[in-house]
Amino acid sequence: MNKISIRFFDNKEVRAVWDEDSSKWWFSVIDIVAVLGEQDDYTKARNYWKYLSAKLKKEKMKWVVPLPR
Repeated sequence: MNKISIRFFDNKEVRAVWDEDSSKWWFSVIDIVAVLGEQDDYTKARNYWKYLSAKLKKEKMKWVVPLPR
């Protein structure tokens, strides 16, 4: 069973899901990008993540964990 949670980092919400099968927390990449980039606009954070992931893919960077879209 997965547990959905809202975590706070620098007083900003970060969505998280607890996966009991792997005993790990999974966090929203876009929420983390928004917090680290001090971005309040979700659309701008999502667009930046799309830009960054495309750039990293072009540079043939590998993800440690495959990221679903």
